[in-house]
Amino acid sequence: MKPVLKLYRGYANEQELIVMGHVFKPTTKEDYDFQKRKFQNARSVIRMFRIKTQKNADVYLELHDSKIHTKTLDDGYFKFCIPLTKEFGYGWMDYFVTMNYGGEEIRMKGSFIRPYEGNLGFISDIDDTFLISHTRNMFKKLYILLFRNVNDRKIFDNVVAHYQALSSSGRNNKEEQNAFFYVSSSEWNLYRFIVQFTELHQLPRAVLLLKDIKTSLMDFFITGRGDHNHKFEKIKHILEFYPNLRYTLLGDDSQDDPYLYEQICKIFPVNVQAVYIRQTGSHKKQKAVDALKNLESLNVAVCYFSESSEAIEHSKRIGLIS
Repeated sequence: MKPVLKLYRGYANEQELIVMGHVFKPTTKEDYDFQKRKFQNARSVIRMFRIKTQKNADVYLELHDSKIHTKTLDDGYFKFCIPLTKEFGYGWMDYFVTMNYGGEEIRMKGSFIRPYEGNLGFISDIDDTFLISHTRNMFKKLYILLFRNVNDRKIFDNVVAHYQALSSSGRNNKEEQNAFFYVSSSEWNLYRFIVQFTELHQLPRAVLLLKDIKTSLMDFFITGRGDHNHKFEKIKHILEFYPNLRYTLLGDDSQDDPYLYEQICKIFPVNVQAVYIRQTGSHKKQKAVDALKNLESLNVAVCYFSESSEAIEHSKRIGLIS
């Protein structure tokens, strides 16, 4: 048995490349199969939260003609933050990470984005923003996660059309897409599921920034819950990493998105041009309404919507999409 090396989508600006992944201990368990149904799906999902990480494992990033060495952290996570000395192109590009085990090389290919020159960036939540997850009802959320495979999970009407229009906004070339980031309180355990879901529904290809990995069954029962400071820090990092982009933030009112986005806009008063919040209940939340009114006073365009068709019309009205 060999360790399992997982790579995640990375990102680069003019000066730095950031790529990351996990190393897991050798296992005889098969990888999560997105096509399994009901109890088989539940068993696979639970297995994802019982995975064992490998700390202090040696990993090597292949960049240009050099190999850069680091070791995994205590939770098996590794992250390369590398200064760039050579000119890269734009768009999505491949990278490779290797590790040695018993004299055998394990080599995996990942991808990273260096956004095309432009001025738009998009940061979106996942659960109940485009993926119907019922976050407000913990038991229903867990039931759906356990017993609905990736093909059975639902997406909100018209959200794909909205995101695709945002992705191509201001672009004449189909290959050139705006930078998209999916930032969520879901854990890295669900990375492959989220990627598969977004590809299945043809959502924009994006960098995913998720919460620290979970490795116990008890952790599974609180997935996606708890402190959301990690989301704030991840969004703040993106805006600092790409300071010249004008951002649109997309979220929902099931948890803290309106208030997190309000804090971000206060810290970056010229970087955020629009905030979209999906209404997940039968009524608008007064605290969310108040937060969005405050954002309007900061000259941020806001849209508190229940149907994505409303968000599309708003984006057209403010000239965000044509």
